[in-house]
Amino acid sequence: MKFETLAAQGFIDLKKQNHAVSTPIYANTAYSFDSVEYAINLFDLKIEGDIYSRLSNPSNDMIEKRVAALEGGIGALATSSGQSAVLITILNIAQAGDEIVTSDKIYGGTYNLFSKTFKQMGITFRFINSDNLEDYEKAINEKTKCIYTETIGNPRIKIADIEGLAKIAHKHGIPLVVDNTVATPYLCRPFEFGADIVVHSTTKYLSGHGNAMGGMIVDSGNFDWNQNDKFKMFTTPDESYHGIIYAKEFQNAAFIAKARAHLIRDLGCCQSPFNAYLTQLGIETLHVRMERHSQNALELARHLEKHPHINYVIYPYLENNPDYALAKKYLKNGASSLIGFGVDGDGTKFIEALKLFIHATNLGDVRSIITYPAGTTHRQLSDEQKEKAGITNDFMRASVGLENIDDIKEDIDNAIEISRS
Repeated sequence: MKFETLAAQGFIDLKKQNHAVSTPIYANTAYSFDSVEYAINLFDLKIEGDIYSRLSNPSNDMIEKRVAALEGGIGALATSSGQSAVLITILNIAQAGDEIVTSDKIYGGTYNLFSKTFKQMGITFRFINSDNLEDYEKAINEKTKCIYTETIGNPRIKIADIEGLAKIAHKHGIPLVVDNTVATPYLCRPFEFGADIVVHSTTKYLSGHGNAMGGMIVDSGNFDWNQNDKFKMFTTPDESYHGIIYAKEFQNAAFIAKARAHLIRDLGCCQSPFNAYLTQLGIETLHVRMERHSQNALELARHLEKHPHINYVIYPYLENNPDYALAKKYLKNGASSLIGFGVDGDGTKFIEALKLFIHATNLGDVRSIITYPAGTTHRQLSDEQKEKAGITNDFMRASVGLENIDDIKEDIDNAIEISRS
């Protein structure tokens, strides 16, 4: 099946779901066992099946299979949020004393998670304030367990050189983890450029309607966890599962198996079946929505470029954008909905004068949303951290929705005029 067909109908088995055209919501917690032997085999991870909805659920299974297929991966794990997807991914790789290399221009919530919470756990993150791949490589040492990046950075909309970072990571025997939330697999499939693990906040574009919190971890199946002594969590016995060795038992599917059996079990960051159902509905129209998101965003970016009272415009598909070449390489079907721009006027008056744009911190919604990062998503950062992340007082982040583009442009123009009065 091609991408669009997988999104709309992938993995549907009408007979198994009582011929219901729309996959039902499995709103249950536990599952009966056919026999004691069957239950034992489930708990020993010898066979696949549902035990308890903290571990797996048929509603979640549907979106796991679809997203894995859309990304070109071998398996996926649904989580309660994008933040929990990142949390579980890092804890599946690193432990106290280990280090991770990443950019300092990542999403503010992730930055806080990395710089504060993981610091309390003894995991150190080295933040790179550079576009030079050499600087990432210089930060790697014997304690480094992965490189982490975002396909399209949020909120400054930086494009990662996925292929370049993957080569560096693999040279040092570590995986590349990519947050593909803003691009979605319709615009970019990081595995095709060497990435090993992909994470998503399904809350955003995959769901698409601002009504379902969730996250997703996808494994390419390409990273060899046996290649060195860096990943003993995969190559030594897990005493909590009768000494199972994940890399031996599950081979190239070890990453998701361990994340589910160990971390989802212990941390409980599972996705609600109802949210999984809503996300499935969103996935079915993902390709159509991403085309319109990208089309509207590019037209608005070009409009703002010509506006006399806009200080700057950040959008990867603009020819003068420093990441234009990377965008054309990695984002074949469009550059998504995020636009950054600086308002030459009173930012507060600008925000409050908007009528169509909703002032909120979400993105990837069918509705247009405006965010003021310095006062919201990045407010917890120090002035120095905000400066490094490029969060200035005039910076606005727009997630351009699916409304008529003329209405979108008119709303922005009117708000700019009011902000200067």
